[in-house]
Amino acid sequence: MTDDFVRIDKVTRRFTQPTPWTEHVMARFGVEPPARTVHAVTNVSLGIKRGEALGLVGESGCGKSTLGRILCGIIPPTEGHVSIGGEAVTQGAKKATRRVQMVFQNPFASLNPRMPIGAAIGEGPLAHGLVSRAELAPYIRSWLERVGLPADVAERYPHQFSGGQRQRVAIARALAMQPDVLVCDEPVASLDVSIQAQILNLFLTLREELDLTLLFISHDLGVVRHICDRVAVMYLGRIVEEAETASLYDSPAHPYTRALLDSIPRLEADGSEAQFKAIAGELPSPLRPPPGCAFHERCPLAFDLCHSEVPLLKTIDRSDQHRAACHALR
Repeated sequence: MTDDFVRIDKVTRRFTQPTPWTEHVMARFGVEPPARTVHAVTNVSLGIKRGEALGLVGESGCGKSTLGRILCGIIPPTEGHVSIGGEAVTQGAKKATRRVQMVFQNPFASLNPRMPIGAAIGEGPLAHGLVSRAELAPYIRSWLERVGLPADVAERYPHQFSGGQRQRVAIARALAMQPDVLVCDEPVASLDVSIQAQILNLFLTLREELDLTLLFISHDLGVVRHICDRVAVMYLGRIVEEAETASLYDSPAHPYTRALLDSIPRLEADGSEAQFKAIAGELPSPLRPPPGCAFHERCPLAFDLCHSEVPLLKTIDRSDQHRAACHALR
C-alpha cells in the first residue's frame, strides 16, 4: 500500500554453507551430498503503517527472527528490499541503524556483561550524535526512569538485575536511539508470567507516548492479540495469512492459522480445561522445503494441487485487508 511506512518487498533470505572437499569427492562417485542451503525466508511482502503494531506469529524455525533482523539491517536479504519512510534499509548504514531498533528475546545475552547498563544505553546515542557527552548522564537517567527503573542504577552491571529489569534496560537502550520502528523479537518469552504483563503494559504505554511503529514477533498468540493491530502468520519462511487482529482471531481462513488458534490452552465456561489440540505432523526442514504448499503434509484439506503449486496470497475480505494463501479458498 502507498501509505505504508515500513515496506518489506519480496524479501528472500537463504543461508548456504560452503561445501567441504569430501562432498566434492562423494559427488564424483555419484553420492548425493546433503542439502546445505537453508531457505529461511521466501518471497515475503509486508507493509506496516506509521504507529501500527504488526504481530508476526508462527512456530519456532519458521523465519520470524530472520525477517526481523533483515528489517533492522543486521543481515541483508538475498533478494528483495526493505524501506522505512521511503528510505532503503541497508546493512551497516548509520541512519538506517538509528531509525529501526531491536529488542531481543534474551536480555542477558543481548547486554554486554562487562559494560554498566548506563554505558550500554548511552553508547549508541553518543556515537550517532543524538546527545553530547555533557548531556549524556541526564539523558541516560531519563530513559531509565521512563522504563520504570531508578535513575541511580546506571553504574550497575546486567547480572545485578532480574530478568524483567534486564529487559527494561534492553528496551531503554533501543528507545534511547529515538527510533521510528521497534522490532520486538519474543521480548517476554524468557520472563515469568507476572513479569510478562508488566513488560507488555510498558510496551503499550511507550508505543502511545512515542508514536512507535512495532513489528512484534512472538509464538504466543495471546500476547499478540493483546498488543497488535494486525497479525501476519508465517509458515516455513512464507506468509500464509494476514489480517486485522479481530478478523484473524474470529475468522481464521488458513488451515494452519486455525490449527494454531486451536492449540491455545483455554478454559471452558464451567472452569474445566478445554482439550488441547496439537498440530499434526512436524514442521518440514528449511533445508529441503516440500514442493507446492509447504503445509500440505500436515493439512487436513490438502488435495493434488497443493502438492505441486505454491498458493499465492489473495484477498478474502477487502474491508479489513484479510489475505490468505490456500488453494482450498476458492
